[in-house]
Amino acid sequence: MDTLAVTRRFDLTDEQWAVLEPLLPAGKRPGRPPRCSRRQLIDGIRWRTRAGAPWRDVPPCYGSWSAVYALFRRWQRDGTWAAVLTALQAIADAAGRIVWDVSVDSTIARAHQHAAGARKRGICRRSRPVGSGPSRTTTR
Repeated sequence: MDTLAVTRRFDLTDEQWAVLEPLLPAGKRPGRPPRCSRRQLIDGIRWRTRAGAPWRDVPPCYGSWSAVYALFRRWQRDGTWAAVLTALQAIADAAGRIVWDVSVDSTIARAHQHAAGARKRGICRRSRPVGSGPSRTTTR
């Protein structure tokens, strides 16, 4: 069950799996062997995040939706996904496939429509001529 033929267009290829597999935790849990391979479960996680569907809609070819969700949450809680992302970025950066240049265009940074032209109470005050005394208080 270590290898699985790619059955769908967006599943991991053998080359991608060869890069990803060494980065995953070794975790051998005692007890019954799993019914689904890690590759199937990871493809199920990738399908769900790409499609944006509910977990219960993960196709059965990736294993049960509860197993897919359990692996996702377990690795999310222990930081495995962050470690895998960092390692993959380091590999891609060493190969020169990542450009770290950042470009910000001011035309895309817009303020909310209510942020323009409103009077700010407490901040904007009428200016008084220099040398004038304090304003008169109004009493009844």
